[in-house]
Amino acid sequence: MTTNPWGDLRGVAARIVFLGAALVGAGLNASRAEEAVRQVDVFTSGSEGYHTYRIPGIVLSNEGTLLAFCEGRKTGRGDHGDLDLVLRRSTDGGNSWEPMQLVYEEGGTEKITVGNPCPVVDRTTGTIWLPFCRDNDRVLITNSSDDGRSWAQPVEITEHVKKPEWGWYATGPGHAVQLKSGRLVIPCDCGDSKGWSDWDKKGRSLVFFSDDHGASWNLGGVTDPAMNECEAVELADGSLLLSMRQYLGPQQRAFSTSSDAGLSWSKPEHHAEVYCPVCQSSILRYTRATGVTPVPPPEKNRILYSGPGGPGRSRMTVRLSYDEGRSWPVAKVLYEGSAAYSDLVILPDRSIGCLYERDDYAKITFARFTLPWL
Repeated sequence: MTTNPWGDLRGVAARIVFLGAALVGAGLNASRAEEAVRQVDVFTSGSEGYHTYRIPGIVLSNEGTLLAFCEGRKTGRGDHGDLDLVLRRSTDGGNSWEPMQLVYEEGGTEKITVGNPCPVVDRTTGTIWLPFCRDNDRVLITNSSDDGRSWAQPVEITEHVKKPEWGWYATGPGHAVQLKSGRLVIPCDCGDSKGWSDWDKKGRSLVFFSDDHGASWNLGGVTDPAMNECEAVELADGSLLLSMRQYLGPQQRAFSTSSDAGLSWSKPEHHAEVYCPVCQSSILRYTRATGVTPVPPPEKNRILYSGPGGPGRSRMTVRLSYDEGRSWPVAKVLYEGSAAYSDLVILPDRSIGCLYERDDYAKITFARFTLPWL
């Protein structure tokens, strides 16, 4: 009896067909994963009279409109110069964007820095509030009551939210937050000196707030030193979690909590799971287990985070926590190239949006994806 040195050719053929189908299936799955993320460039540096666009912030209005803010930098890429606040609106979930509008500028061609947008929507009144800074010294706030089509003349609130000895002040950047109580909480950072010298000793994160739907604003708690740009999220137990850029230790995100709605803050702690260069990042609640969010309970607690996954300012990464920020077991790269500041938003269909800087600040891009993509 002669043995076929190739074995059962029919079996081999079957295995080849199976393997080929598996490879095709894997390719299709990878393709579908890519298709699951839709990316649209919202601001492109070098266009519409601006050298560079930086510092994104995004919110969803009560009408379902996305409002994407950033700084339009005329004189160069640097943080100081002739900077304006600009906006683009989307009424179709980020698929297309209306022409850019100027929210606020000052001094014409003078080198006045208007920036650090920190928008928040009052869900009770529908008003969109936009705190920002002038020359990282004075604090102003404007608002829109017509879904972001027009903006009120800014009002200066510096004396209510900044101590006289602080030489440096910046709102946000990125979205602010409204608590279940209705309180509007605006994350900021401050420093004793005007510049960046000795930031490890002098820089701190803080918040200011309003309990009367923006009629008045008051200074809240200030963290320990070496903290900087920050965003806040309300935890399921009603406390606040502050996510902070930090200058003290390894390249990790720092977090602090408040049990009194932002009037005081715990000692900041580094989180070993969350790599973060010296850079801004975003944090946002997706669902609460209590069923407060518009999904049928029972539901998991979920908090989202976005920021560079490294090395340095690269690999924009989205993370997910199921235990109120104590651990971050899920992480997925949204964009492999250079990437820096970002801001997260939840759309009406519960998809997730991330407005982020990419390609060495050449673009600010809006990415939209679903929870299963993570």
